[in-house]
Amino acid sequence: MSNFYVHFPVISVMGLFLAAFLVEIFGSKNKYVRYIISLIACLAAAAMTFYLIVPVFLNGEVISYWMGAWAPEGGYAFGIGYEIDGLGLFFGLLTALTFLMSVIFSWRYMSRDGHLGHYYTLFLMLAGSVLGLVFTGDVFNLFIMIEIMTFASVALTAFRHKKHPEALEGAFKYLVLGSIGSSMTLLGVALLYLTTHTLNMAQITALISSQGMQPTTLLAFGTMLAGLAVKSFVVPFHTPAADAYATAPASVSTLFSGMVNKAGIYGIIRLTWILFRAMDKEALMLLLSILGALTMFIGVTMALAQHDFKRLLAFHSISQIGYVLMAVGLGTNLGLYGGLFHAMNHTLFKGLLFLTAGAVYYATGTTNLDKLGGLAKRMPYTTVCFLAGAFAISGIPPFNGFASKWIIYQAAYEKALLSGNIVYLIITVVALLVSVMTLASFIKVTSAVFFGQTPASLERTGEVPFSMQLPMFIMSALCLAAGLFYNKTVGIFVNPAVNAATDPAKYVDTMMGDGYAFSHGIAPQPVTFTSVSIWDPVFWLILFVIVTCAVTLVAMSGARERGPISLPEKTADDKHATFFGGEKSLHSHVGGSDLFWGFKKDLKGYFRVMDDLHSGRTNDYALWVVLGTALITLFTFIFMS
Repeated sequence: MSNFYVHFPVISVMGLFLAAFLVEIFGSKNKYVRYIISLIACLAAAAMTFYLIVPVFLNGEVISYWMGAWAPEGGYAFGIGYEIDGLGLFFGLLTALTFLMSVIFSWRYMSRDGHLGHYYTLFLMLAGSVLGLVFTGDVFNLFIMIEIMTFASVALTAFRHKKHPEALEGAFKYLVLGSIGSSMTLLGVALLYLTTHTLNMAQITALISSQGMQPTTLLAFGTMLAGLAVKSFVVPFHTPAADAYATAPASVSTLFSGMVNKAGIYGIIRLTWILFRAMDKEALMLLLSILGALTMFIGVTMALAQHDFKRLLAFHSISQIGYVLMAVGLGTNLGLYGGLFHAMNHTLFKGLLFLTAGAVYYATGTTNLDKLGGLAKRMPYTTVCFLAGAFAISGIPPFNGFASKWIIYQAAYEKALLSGNIVYLIITVVALLVSVMTLASFIKVTSAVFFGQTPASLERTGEVPFSMQLPMFIMSALCLAAGLFYNKTVGIFVNPAVNAATDPAKYVDTMMGDGYAFSHGIAPQPVTFTSVSIWDPVFWLILFVIVTCAVTLVAMSGARERGPISLPEKTADDKHATFFGGEKSLHSHVGGSDLFWGFKKDLKGYFRVMDDLHSGRTNDYALWVVLGTALITLFTFIFMS
């Protein structure tokens, strides 16, 4: 029984699916039954996943499990295998933490909704599909998990359609674009099987390594890369994210940001670094880095233009995924360290921020920035948790976001020096600029939601229940701990994932037998972790410039003449003819969405173009996906053959 834990990945995934089935049968009418089933399933899956830290991260094992004991025969893998290396477990831990925090938050947050049996069924299906996706060692099984994930996400996006009719539109966009992405992934899987006659990832890795890139495998690579980019909401495939994140319940938005887009990033890393071992090609590095830079820039600028708390967070989620993709796409070990570390940190701080947005909605009934204000006095615990998440995403020490961003800056600048390519220098500048705008936009949110005057309608607002506060406290503490002990965090959690991505030999041999990797030209290439220093004068100078620029941007953005102001008519209650109309308590006339009025005016040409491109029409967005897929595939044939 010494290796009893090899069953944990399968049990954790199947346990979540079984719980979804049980909730639908036994828990549809009883709120306690359905919640207890959901909580136990999430706790058990998280406990089993976290237990694997010891054998996989600390002892360096790769866990394999063949469904039905269908082990390879005659040098070929025919059965469905689960294989958990450092990379799979890294994303599995992020998934487990996210759905555990979200299910705790859901108890009171979702209590005002109906049909909660369906909610928890879909919730568990989404959790099980993402966990199965990162644990599977079979590309067709990966596609199946993507399909379950997509349809569960669509249904959860539309869950509050009676309160928010726009949720149906968001769900429809997600369905259409997600289905195109899934189809592209399936086409790539079919082409891989046509070429290699196997669906096992370990064997595909070995065979492509020995056979090289053929036209069929090039086409498979291009279509799978595009399909997985759709799941990651990478520009230009990002359009469903804002509608889905904004209209879904906050507990679901937390899953989308912490789990669903990470599943796509995991797939891209597995595809480029391991299956095709293509990260030695400069063209691919440029493609991924440029896509990442575009994603982070477009995401943050669109966030500045938002009036809604959750929609703003949605665009920031897109932006932060751009950081991860850009860093991973650099093709260097330092870039991979920074990208994976930031993926972990993004799960923590963006999950936390969506939970705080949910708390604000639960307490006030709105996420409109112009209808909020002064909540710090009435929701002090939520405010503290929000500030922790805001400091983390903005890169303020000692929180986790500043550590991973600094590693990414170093990696991008190092790549620019080593390659001599000015594009990487531009990307480094873009990353710094995006940090400025991220900090500026969260100054805006803080001002609009938690400080300033309180609208009369929110005078009786109070703090949310403790069951909603608890996951926010945990995520806040983790944001701080990961920043304070960043070298320990990277050494324990990130380093095994980097090793797995850069050295797939053990992954291949564990599934296919000792020596299989070497016989196909894959030699062991272990990476030794070296601590990264972020405490130096240059860093502090850069940080000072970022903060100064952000504060200046906020200060100057609203300091413009807006034209004549229409004042309310004086009433009998008004004792003075001042701007704000007397002693009567009024909410500030300068809403949170007006804070960047001057900035948006200066860049009105850019925002007009962005507004035209984000037309809201599903047909337009579907065309983006098709054209993007075609261009990525064409790029693959031209530059990677």
